[in-house]
Amino acid sequence: MDLFDKFDPIVELRASLPFEKADPFKVVMDEILSETEALINGRRTILAGTNNYMGMTFHQDAVDAAKKAIDDFGTGTTGSRVLNGTYGGHKALEATIADFYDVEQCMVFSTGYQATLGLVSTLGGKDDYVIIDADCHASIYDGCSMSNATIVRFKHNDVDNMERRLKRIPEGANKLLVVEGIYSMLGDAAPLKEMLTVAKKYGCMTIVDEAHSMGFSGKNGRGIAEAEGVEHLVDIFVGTFSKSVGTVGGFAASNHPKFDVLRFVCRPYIFTASLPPSVVASADASIKAIKRSGNRRAHLWENANRLHAGLRGLGLEIATDKAESPIIAVKMPDPMVGTRFWEELLMEGVYVNMAAPPATPAGIFLMRVSVCAQHSTEQIDTIIERFGRAAKKLGLIELPKF
Repeated sequence: MDLFDKFDPIVELRASLPFEKADPFKVVMDEILSETEALINGRRTILAGTNNYMGMTFHQDAVDAAKKAIDDFGTGTTGSRVLNGTYGGHKALEATIADFYDVEQCMVFSTGYQATLGLVSTLGGKDDYVIIDADCHASIYDGCSMSNATIVRFKHNDVDNMERRLKRIPEGANKLLVVEGIYSMLGDAAPLKEMLTVAKKYGCMTIVDEAHSMGFSGKNGRGIAEAEGVEHLVDIFVGTFSKSVGTVGGFAASNHPKFDVLRFVCRPYIFTASLPPSVVASADASIKAIKRSGNRRAHLWENANRLHAGLRGLGLEIATDKAESPIIAVKMPDPMVGTRFWEELLMEGVYVNMAAPPATPAGIFLMRVSVCAQHSTEQIDTIIERFGRAAKKLGLIELPKF
């Protein structure tokens, strides 16, 4: 037996999908024209499947800061944070994030994946309990696998189910609740106020991953906890720079008095080369810009609401009853229809994410659409129109007149 044989069912499923003109797993962005458009196979294409929610990838402050950092510090650090990999920019970025979240301490990681993986795997130890939402990100699940803790899952966004699970945990045990602000596949928000209130009732430490809510939720863009007024119930915020911030990297921020010890015990932090100076500088500039970007946030929500209403108006099945985030998930009846739908959209000049299990919950097949603050109203309307054409062609709806 070959060690690769275990993947044969996946290979067979992929081979059975009816791609003719494009493959969603091999899309190449030949040229990025703006935050919202790219050339794909020589065709000008609206980007409606990125996580560039706040449209910061071409923000002039971030671009200028990255260029200057390359000139001043070169292309990389060639070392981890605990060796030669901490430059002045890394500490400045940590201070910017701490100020952004109004906390005392912050650690910057090389990816958002490592931030959640590192926190969960390090804090969860023998005789501890880690309580997670069933739809949590793979990085949280992997952190759980690496920890020695007992893992307790509850039904997605189900506060009552979460409390029932908490009641079964032995009194006096150390407990860590890990939830997300916005869930990346369906775009739905967690009922954080209720969840965190219950968690504190049972003595849980709490981690909230604001990866997909940072930038646009809350008055200052700090995420769902800020929007719901429950930041005081969050012990540690984790997040990423690869969504609204527009670059790559991750962070954890906290007021816990012993938080800094994580720099010496968190393996994904200790044993990974630190972020290049250019990335650090652009993230710093971007976060500062996000803090003062109220108008951009407002336009992003206008785009999300318009797209959600437009796609629902076509008669398509949307995962949420209203726009809870810039992520609008359109359910497909099966993989074959979903594959053809995605291909039709790309041929029409609209790129979205084709999302399939195991990335999606409950075996759902999705067209995952995500909007950007820089999308124009005309672009949103074009996306809706081209969704309508594809749905009509595949017999999913009767196309209304535009």
